[in-house]
Amino acid sequence: MSINSIDHDQMTSITNKWDQSEDFQEESRPAKQAKSADARRRIEALREIRESGLSLEEARDLGLIH
Repeated sequence: MSINSIDHDQMTSITNKWDQSEDFQEESRPAKQAKSADARRRIEALREIRESGLSLEEARDLGLIH
């Protein structure tokens, strides 16, 4: 197969498909990172509550956790 036998329109449509799939992956990454960061913050907050000696009910009453 020579380079001259490749259909330019077909190549363009394929590259457009690649661009769309990359955009989708980039959009999902920040959401995943945000969820992971939120989970880490919640875990750290629960550790601090446990170390302070408060119960979960007391922490909720104080507004430390929701």
